[in-house]
Amino acid sequence: MTAAERADLEAAIGHHFEDPGRLVRALTHSSLRHELGGTGVADDNEQFEFLGDAVLGLVVCEYLVSSYPDWSVGELNRARERLVSERSLHAAALRLDLGNFLKLGRGEEKTGGREKRGLLADAYEAILAAVYLDGGLPAAVGFVRRTLVETVVRDEGSLLREPDAKAALRDLLFALNRGPAEYCVVEESGPDHHKNFVVEVRVGGRALASARGDSKKQAELAAARLALEQLREGTSEA
Repeated sequence: MTAAERADLEAAIGHHFEDPGRLVRALTHSSLRHELGGTGVADDNEQFEFLGDAVLGLVVCEYLVSSYPDWSVGELNRARERLVSERSLHAAALRLDLGNFLKLGRGEEKTGGREKRGLLADAYEAILAAVYLDGGLPAAVGFVRRTLVETVVRDEGSLLREPDAKAALRDLLFALNRGPAEYCVVEESGPDHHKNFVVEVRVGGRALASARGDSKKQAELAAARLALEQLREGTSEA
């Protein structure tokens, strides 16, 4: 990474690193260490991901408790799950353009590692750990609020305390004395780094709805939303 590239990324992150090595490590995927024959875990960002996950949980929980003192623990849990989901972290990593700065092995590069949802979400957590180690908790809090929380609250604030579609469908099926929902992948297409899934939601062996998504979870949520709509319409008409 050139000095100019580091300056651009630091500007996006909102933190100037006293130790640039922390930023470099946060961007170094284990695939590069393996290809170079490295043996020390300090050569990649896996430990940073571990630490970043813990820091993220603390920062998000503190934000929710201080911002929404009247919410129940269940509502706080649902909001936390939305904020720290792979989907939210992936979106934050895209906004920071982290994919262009990652240091990958040749194999990971060839399979589209810079675009992989999970890899980018992990990179976001590693960057958070680097910010925390370099600037302490206040720097980490500022980073998470700027790059993640403020955007999610702006775009999904009204949904934060609500159950996701799968949880809502589970509750509705229980209320209707129906069996549990089963999610089945019925179609899978596309290259490994950008797969597309079609998931069908079934109850008692009967298909209720199906939907497509860029990940199994995304397709499951979309199918659950469609099934919810159908069940609610049927209930209201009855």
